[in-house]
Amino acid sequence: MNGNTPYAGLPGTTDAGQRALDDVPELTTDQRRTLRGDLAEITRRVRTYLPDEYVVGAEVSQGSGGPEATVAVQPPAGHPISAGFQPDLEGEEYITEEDCEEVARGLAASAALQVKQAVPDDVTPTAR
Repeated sequence: MNGNTPYAGLPGTTDAGQRALDDVPELTTDQRRTLRGDLAEITRRVRTYLPDEYVVGAEVSQGSGGPEATVAVQPPAGHPISAGFQPDLEGEEYITEEDCEEVARGLAASAALQVKQAVPDDVTPTAR
């Protein structure tokens, strides 16, 4: 039955369970630049929600299913938080305005929660 699927693999060309290289979309230079600009906008928004102690970064990589975009936040205490997604290369926008805002708010909230969970309850707050 493996011969019926696009992932069966061509003998000598594609291993079983892997996609053929022709099936995986590649980013052009302009597409990569546009996607990086969209990610820069998300990181800028995340930084507006968080203090300077949080480190925010983004990257574009090539995954097994095509291009992938990742935005990550390293809080001053706790575990790093990341959001990854595959951009829509067929649409006019790779990452929509709504997605930018949703990802930024979600990352900022999750990073703040990581710090809250990492800091013990008996710490005296410096301000109210």
